[in-house]
Amino acid sequence: MSARKARPAPAAFQGERGAFSEEAARRLLGPDVPVLPCVRFEDLFRALQEGRASAAVAPIENTLAGSVHENYDHLLNFDFPIVAETNVRIVHNLIAPKGIPFSKIKRVFSHPVALNQCLNFFARHPGIERVPFYDTAGSVKMLMEEKLTDAAGIASAVAAEIYGARILRKSIEDDRQNFTRFFLLRTPEYARRHPVAADAHAQWKTSLVFSTRNVPGALFRALSAFALRDLNMAKIESRPLRGKPWEYLFYVDIQGRVDTPNAQNALNHLRETADFVRVLGCYPKGA
Repeated sequence: MSARKARPAPAAFQGERGAFSEEAARRLLGPDVPVLPCVRFEDLFRALQEGRASAAVAPIENTLAGSVHENYDHLLNFDFPIVAETNVRIVHNLIAPKGIPFSKIKRVFSHPVALNQCLNFFARHPGIERVPFYDTAGSVKMLMEEKLTDAAGIASAVAAEIYGARILRKSIEDDRQNFTRFFLLRTPEYARRHPVAADAHAQWKTSLVFSTRNVPGALFRALSAFALRDLNMAKIESRPLRGKPWEYLFYVDIQGRVDTPNAQNALNHLRETADFVRVLGCYPKGA
């Protein structure tokens, strides 16, 4: 009798099943990927570090709420290369247990960010109370477990599917141009054994972090390493440098592969002017 094929280690993400991070994991790794929900962002990094997960999916920025600063810090503290990214359109749905009509809804639970992205809906329905909850999908899970008859949650359509709930109102977010960017992280060993492959016409991005001396013109000289070589800088994010008050780390995304001559020359130039440089990953640009 043949041995059973081992089930692959799951992909870790923050939140309950049905979170937008799970949708990102499905896009990045396929619809049947096993998943490992984690309570905190740090937990998903530790799950990858400890071998309980084969990949980690972490949100890094939202077009409305901005950057997820905690995950920028984790990218520095954990040595996991970024191997892919994806952009998920955030569609907020009003979800309730089956059989509960909209007219019965008096309270709506969800993550504070999600509630604040649906203010027009609450303005149209002033009798409905907004109740902050730790997670979007978790709010739907709680409704179903506690069998609430006067409440709904705001979450993804996947959450309604997973917990057997019903969507009462679709796409109630204020701004349809609401996207979250997610990184796919692997261990350094996995990244070495399985180099990132992409279509010949794919656009690439390289993410890196560096620090400079706190002297006039230091940041200008550092960034000139990219400008002098016609490398487009798609994003820059500053974070406090621990142990050095009022000094900063700079996280940068540039367009292009890290192994091109222009990028290599830029990095060599940057290393001459910066105190610290680390490449965080090189990966195909998300759609």
